[in-house]
Amino acid sequence: IAALTAQSNAEKLIALARQYHPAMVAIGDARHAAEVKAVLTPLGIRVAAGEGGITEAASMQADITVAAIVGAAGLRPVMAAIAQGGRVALANKESLVCAGHLVMDACRRFGTELLPVDSEHNAIFQVLAAEHRAQVEKITLTASGGPLLRHSADAMARVTPQEAVRHPRWSMGAKISVDSATMMNKGLELIEAHYLFDLPSERIDVLVHPESIIHSLVHYTDGSVLAQLGMPDMAIPIAYALSWPERIAIEAPKLDLAAIGALHFEPVDDARFPALQLARGALMAGPSHCIAFNAANEIAVGYFLGGRIPFTGIAQCVAGVVERVKPNPTDTIDAVIAADETARAHAEELLNGLA
Repeated sequence: IAALTAQSNAEKLIALARQYHPAMVAIGDARHAAEVKAVLTPLGIRVAAGEGGITEAASMQADITVAAIVGAAGLRPVMAAIAQGGRVALANKESLVCAGHLVMDACRRFGTELLPVDSEHNAIFQVLAAEHRAQVEKITLTASGGPLLRHSADAMARVTPQEAVRHPRWSMGAKISVDSATMMNKGLELIEAHYLFDLPSERIDVLVHPESIIHSLVHYTDGSVLAQLGMPDMAIPIAYALSWPERIAIEAPKLDLAAIGALHFEPVDDARFPALQLARGALMAGPSHCIAFNAANEIAVGYFLGGRIPFTGIAQCVAGVVERVKPNPTDTIDAVIAADETARAHAEELLNGLA
């Protein structure tokens, strides 16, 4: 392992560094730097801190870099990893949502292979691996529906943070769990799929599949539909991204369709889950709107988890911020980050009115 990074969990970072002895580690929250240095510097491990430290770690020469930072904060490190020319296993969907045009262009320029780690996009990648893209009619991303799938519109307004993070299928962090509950996560994934697979919004469908066994589907022009199936366990797509084009044996639960008995599907209820249509609108409007979509959601989720706005306020905030966006140049990372900061300021302003 060339480098390990963390944001604030110094204890876990130190434990992993002791186990794997990387050349360097970076801790995003500089307040923990002294603690990490005191333990690891005597072991000959270089320690960096702050956003610059994370980006420096990402730029180290490596066969593969796993990009797993949540949110737009992952954008500069992802671009640094791409520039060093290895393979990037991407779990940071927001970098594509905010700067997909720049990310994909950089991959072409530096000859970097970008492998999706999200279960849905990884599933499509597996099915598309040996196929000609011209034969693809459309793709379908599946969505579990999250913990609020059966909630009425009235009940949505009373959802607590504890309810929103209680996902029935996946064990995830608070932010992404809330994104699943609102289906903002699926909106982000729709934009991500557009860039990864070079498909317009109208050729990307979303289908609710509560069992989370079929992770996505690819529809071909001859009527064939191919899907990747597996238990809802992130170890599976992570292992595939790390070992591609081979497969490695891992300890993961095995799929037993007879035991499951039945798989269910239904369309997304846009009235209760408006996030998907907001994402489609942002994608059609252009990069500035996609940046605003992501930024407003990140801020709104923080307000909701802090008990400052109702659950339904998240979509209201995103809709309000996206609506007031004016297209701006997004041809550099600095321009993207400036647009992100502007959208966050608009979100704060709007949310202070809702709170």
